[in-house]
Amino acid sequence: MRKSRSEMIAETRAKLLSAGRQAFGSVGYAEASMDDFTAEAGLTRGALYHHFGDKKGLLQAVINEIDAEMTERLCAISTNAPSRWQGFVDENVGYVQMALEPEIQRIVFRDGPAVLGDPSAWPSANGCTAAIAQSLENLREEGTIADIDPEAAARLVIAASISAAQWIANSDDPETTSKRAVKTFRIFLEGLLLKRD
Repeated sequence: MRKSRSEMIAETRAKLLSAGRQAFGSVGYAEASMDDFTAEAGLTRGALYHHFGDKKGLLQAVINEIDAEMTERLCAISTNAPSRWQGFVDENVGYVQMALEPEIQRIVFRDGPAVLGDPSAWPSANGCTAAIAQSLENLREEGTIADIDPEAAARLVIAASISAAQWIANSDDPETTSKRAVKTFRIFLEGLLLKRD
């Protein structure tokens, strides 16, 4: 049975994404050759330009794909936590700890910011800010955290987690840096808790 045009387009796009992700994850953005990964996918540079504009557009698409996978994993972490507060902490700490995973470390926390700029300005950032702000609003309403501005607090939590993840990703000793960052990040988050007399 012949594939429809939309199926062929989706297949081509998926092949390019896969080849780009493999190349960016193994040799990095700067060293990834468009000719190599398009040939590996059995496609042409023209297909890359048609679907993603250029190599930078492909990197953005790869990051979007990884970001969606990270979000899914982080949602599972918070869903399985024993309390809303613990879920919030575990989810945010989980994000920072993902900087230890080689593919995420290289593509999302090293090459992404170097090529695409500040992660807090990426297209996915607004959704992340809204989700964290909603979590903080829920925690505030149930009396777990102090009476703070949820959006402002969300932006500060995100800034801290992105900075910590990039610190880990660019460290000469990511494991040790991660331990230091996570320990301090937990204390930082605990500062949100409502102080009981």
